[in-house]
Amino acid sequence: MLVVTYSEARQNFASVLDTSKKDGAVVVKRADGSSFRITPEIEKNSPFDGIKTLANIRQEEILSALRETREEN
Repeated sequence: MLVVTYSEARQNFASVLDTSKKDGAVVVKRADGSSFRITPEIEKNSPFDGIKTLANIRQEEILSALRETREEN
């Protein structure tokens, strides 16, 4: 994991963000000894994204059927 000073992070912020995205985190240390971890946000996608069905059913139809089932219970 990359550890940089506050000054280095400030001067090369885009690079720090790129490294964080690639490696998972970057630690920024301040002169007073405190440190901060920069980590990328986890993208939250629908669990239905990219699912292919054998039947030609659209994602909207699947979600509608799930909603109906939940309303019945």
